[in-house]
Amino acid sequence: MANLTVWKFDTADGAKSVLQKLSELQKQHLIEIKDAAVVSWPEGKKKPQTQQALPLVGLGALDGAFWGLLFGLIFFIPLFGAAIGAASGALAGYFRDYGINDDFIKEIRSSVTEGTSALFLMTGEVTLDKVEEALEGEHAQLLRSNLSQEQENMLQEHFSAA
Repeated sequence: MANLTVWKFDTADGAKSVLQKLSELQKQHLIEIKDAAVVSWPEGKKKPQTQQALPLVGLGALDGAFWGLLFGLIFFIPLFGAAIGAASGALAGYFRDYGINDDFIKEIRSSVTEGTSALFLMTGEVTLDKVEEALEGEHAQLLRSNLSQEQENMLQEHFSAA
């Protein structure tokens, strides 16, 4: 079973820093990172910057299509107004099938703002106490959406690179 987690940080570079720490923990087999992406919203910018973290985690479970659609739904579609409303509703319904519901999207949208960052992780096995210890002192808010094996398989089927 995989978990999709979102960690929100109070700085624009917090997510990238923690991903680097988690990559080191993965080398120690304390966490299995299946895929990851970072959203960074520096001060003074109108919108966030997004980056898939494939070089840090190896071959990802998902490709850029998944992250692009998810980030578009969360951060960019609301900026286009009512004309895109029906399309965003359909897209939100599509993601609901994968365990990503409207409340999850709304919480992330309201939490990740200018001057903050977020780390989106799809993880497998985690030695939670060791990971928590390694991340002690990091100021983060954890939002979590657990995916079932069926939901993970659906995501991989629809979004993974062939």
